[in-house]
Amino acid sequence: MLTVLIAMFALALGAPVIFSRLGRSAFFVLAAAPAAGFAWLMVQLPRVLAADQGALHGRPGAPPSIVVPWIPSLQLELAFRLDALAAVLCILILGVGALVLFYCARYFKSDDPDVGAFGAQLLAFAASMVGLVTADDLILMFIFWELTTILSYLLIGYSRHRLSARRSALQALIITTFGGLAMLVGLVMLGEEAGTYRMSEITADAEALTARGTLVDVAIALVLVGAITKSALVPFHFWLPGAMAAPTPVSAYLHTAAMVKAGVFLVARFAPGFSETALWHPVILVLGMATMLLGGWRALRQFDLKLVLAYGTVSQLGFLTMVVGLGGPDGAVAGLGLLLAHGFFKATLFLVVGIIDHQSGTRDLRVLSGVGAASPVLFAVAVIAAGSMAGVPPLLGFVAKESVFEAFAHRAEDGVAGTLLLGGIVIGSILTFAYSARFVWGAFALKHGKPQTPFERVRATFLLAPAVLAVASVVFGLWPVPLDAVIQPYATLFPSGGDTPHLALWHGFGLPLLLSVLTIGAGTALYLVRAPFERLQGRLPASREAEVVYRSVIGVLDDVAVWITGRTQRGSLSFYLFVILTTAVVTPLTALIIFDAPLPSDFRVAQSPAQVVVAGVILVGILAALRSNKRFMAVLMVGITGYGMAIIYALHGAPDLALTQMLVETIVLVAFVLALRSLPARLWNRAESRHRLLRASLGIAFGGIMAIIAMSAMASRNAAPISVAYPEMAYDDGGGANAVNVLLVDIRAWDTFGEITVLAIAATGIASLIFIRGRGDKRRRADGVEDGSVDRGQEPLNAGGRERAARDLAARFADVSRDPWLVAGRTLAPERRSIVFEVVTRLLFHTMIVLSIYLLVAGHNLPGGGFAGGLMAGLALAIRYLAGGRFELAEASPVSAGALLGIGLATVSLTAAAPLLVGGAVLESYILEFRLPVFGDVKFVTSTIFDIGVYVVVVGLVLDVLRSLGSEIDERSESQGPVEEAPGPDALVPPAVEGVRP
Repeated sequence: MLTVLIAMFALALGAPVIFSRLGRSAFFVLAAAPAAGFAWLMVQLPRVLAADQGALHGRPGAPPSIVVPWIPSLQLELAFRLDALAAVLCILILGVGALVLFYCARYFKSDDPDVGAFGAQLLAFAASMVGLVTADDLILMFIFWELTTILSYLLIGYSRHRLSARRSALQALIITTFGGLAMLVGLVMLGEEAGTYRMSEITADAEALTARGTLVDVAIALVLVGAITKSALVPFHFWLPGAMAAPTPVSAYLHTAAMVKAGVFLVARFAPGFSETALWHPVILVLGMATMLLGGWRALRQFDLKLVLAYGTVSQLGFLTMVVGLGGPDGAVAGLGLLLAHGFFKATLFLVVGIIDHQSGTRDLRVLSGVGAASPVLFAVAVIAAGSMAGVPPLLGFVAKESVFEAFAHRAEDGVAGTLLLGGIVIGSILTFAYSARFVWGAFALKHGKPQTPFERVRATFLLAPAVLAVASVVFGLWPVPLDAVIQPYATLFPSGGDTPHLALWHGFGLPLLLSVLTIGAGTALYLVRAPFERLQGRLPASREAEVVYRSVIGVLDDVAVWITGRTQRGSLSFYLFVILTTAVVTPLTALIIFDAPLPSDFRVAQSPAQVVVAGVILVGILAALRSNKRFMAVLMVGITGYGMAIIYALHGAPDLALTQMLVETIVLVAFVLALRSLPARLWNRAESRHRLLRASLGIAFGGIMAIIAMSAMASRNAAPISVAYPEMAYDDGGGANAVNVLLVDIRAWDTFGEITVLAIAATGIASLIFIRGRGDKRRRADGVEDGSVDRGQEPLNAGGRERAARDLAARFADVSRDPWLVAGRTLAPERRSIVFEVVTRLLFHTMIVLSIYLLVAGHNLPGGGFAGGLMAGLALAIRYLAGGRFELAEASPVSAGALLGIGLATVSLTAAAPLLVGGAVLESYILEFRLPVFGDVKFVTSTIFDIGVYVVVVGLVLDVLRSLGSEIDERSESQGPVEEAPGPDALVPPAVEGVRP
């Protein structure tokens, strides 16, 4: 079970590569995954049925299941269970999924550039659905539920160049996410009340839970909200017809056999234990009936074949939800039988519509004419599927509908409510027959006065998928015994009150057969009077559409958002900082006052005179930054405060913090200086004195409140700090003497994982703000610049003769022949070069790289680690850039920054997941001790690999910053030319084009 899931997700990840090699034929490869899963399911079915039947008769045994502990403290498990209900859904998900993927190989054009991503998303969706129906943990099921929501959004919006596709995808996402969040609240309430999140245990203990009253009733109602939105019941039905903007294979799979069945599955999963709760039947039966009738009525008004099927699907989903949610063995057998029948016939009809659209170029039933004569095999397939949908014997749809009539006939004996339900189902079935017949007529009939529609010959591989499903409707209609055997174990979960119901082609003469005859006769009559009926529908007053209400609500939300944004997002950085800092001051201060937080009874200003001196230097830096009139000087003064804090850490005996702070401050200073080249040199528009006083007061208040919070936290301690045990834990469990580094890569590795992910996102954000296309990885290398020449952008700012003189001078100063790894001699104009800096760079670069590796390797036992080592390597790259410019950076870092970030995150992720392969926990580390001939005894901790990933991510981050704020700004400055401005004290200084401005 878990192997099938992993294989499908893995193949989905590799799908774009397969498509790049095979084109659309890669769909055949993708179809093999669900096909193999289907074969595995067939092998497992006897075990599933035997386990369920054994449990029923008190014999030991359980359905195939697997449980992998995930977060035990939160009761989260990777728990999967393949029972009869899951098996029925997997028949549709895997079987129909394999056929739809096979069909896609002929549906899409061979030169479609987006087909690789589409194939990956469709296969990932199938895998998510398998996970959803087999999950035995409430939270795990919700995770797969939301995965289907996200993937359906991507699949519906496949034609993203069309506004209708984007709008429909967003509409489906909003509605199903709303239902999913409501469902999550209900699942958490149910799990907490039950004391377990295992679905099998909850349903087994359902009788005791339902006796607890209102809380469980509300929880189940919230769960049903998720089911209603997912299965497009009234009043959320409108998203499904809108989702027809998706390619037809998406409609054939998501909207018949997979996604919309998730809501029906959820109802079926909870029905055995909770169908008698207070809100169950009112919600399920009323909304299901309304959806069935509304969908059938709307289907008769459509002229697009796909919309006919879409509204028909809405109607059938209401029908399915009613039957599955009815409760009792008869409702269970009828519901799952109808669920399988619907999956077979509706997927067939959608695939048929896809072929018609593909071969003729239209889906308008008013235009199509004579398609049946042009493609008789396609016509036969469509007639079988439409007949099954209409309930015509001897097809599977008829068998399932007979069981439905029988189940509701029993309910009709209980009173008026049951009779009304049965009457509503008969009316809905009549509408179903009518729109089924109208579909066949509209798609295939030769219409009077209409020319025959040009229709290309359908290839056998294109027709295979719908033909197989049509054959299934015939075979299982004539011989429903295998399907009945799969369904019966689920029916036994309900208390039996009489004879065991079965799926059968012939139930004998009785009320169900009479209702079937009435449905066919009345449906035929309604089809024959379709023209007057259409006119009647057109004359009826239009009601307010649910979609209009939805758009009105969204419009109000947009207006409120615009109003709030206009008053809070004013485009003023000082205003934003004022709000943030004021909140950060007022909120903690209020809490301290209300809760009367304790403060230390005595404290010391400093522990040594050195701290006082450093604090004085920091204050001088702050005051100098406030008084500075130039941005560069202000940045340098702010940097003094950072370096001062590094010294404070060192004086406190925290060398790791001091080293990291020093390196971070240096990298930040370089980034600031590079960014400042795009800003005026001077700080203008100084605030008035009253504003400056307010800002100063706020800054002092913020610093003061942070100090008070720290003191209060220390004074409030009533237990030994957990950090006391860190050194011993680091050495015994983490295998390292440096508690800080072991804390980062082992004890609190989850935090580090999140932090480097944020670093990668930040680097990508910086790149996206600077670059228009790509990340600047494909920069021009120095070998593209001729010896003795200066790149055009690096010429002096003056034009004409001075440019030529600069080139000649650069040629005489070129030193490439003596030192080829520093190329400033042939890429920088003389006034941009600093010979001293170049010499220093030659001396320091390799030493810094070696030092960075040392910090990485030694960090487990000595000050350092992957973060500090990565920063040191980044500083080495920064020095080469400052000495030689953007061409030198390209020479020094031929690897893409994005690739480094990806490799680093992949290394960390694989290190985190690898212990699972040997039965360990995520991010668990191992200590390996061995002897090497040269090195002697070696103690290696696997968390070092995690640290290597951190190192690579940090190097990628720094490289992204240098290419974004360095190379790209250089190149733009070169293309824009010099800045012309009248001389004056506030004149804008042109940014340095390359290297360091002397």
